Amino acid sequence: MKKRINNFSEGIEFSSKRPKLEKMIRSKKFNTVRICLGKGLEIKPHPEPYAVFFYIIEGSGVFTSTEGEFILKKTDSIFIKAKKTRGIKALENLIVLGVQDGH
Repeated sequence: MKKRINNFSEGIEFSSKRPKLEKMIRSKKFNTVRICLGKGLEIKPHPEPYAVFFYIIEGSGVFTSTEGEFILKKTDSIFIKAKKTRGIKALENLIVLGVQDGH
């Protein structure tokens, strides 16, 4: 059986115009995505039908949820329930691992 190995750091790109989202793993129970935001970029607060766990790999940013705004930095994490508002604004170049439930 062949295993698929992912190098999370390979191919990281920052755009000055828009966030870069790359789907890493898709399965029935969960999905992972790498999110790269250049300093000052934002994913405006919006609701999503799935729960998500965000883990900060590099940088820092303001994460918005229904509970408020939180400044997160490298190795911090936040969990946001399904159907709740979430948003991200990069305070510096930001790399985030997002783990979504298998909606």
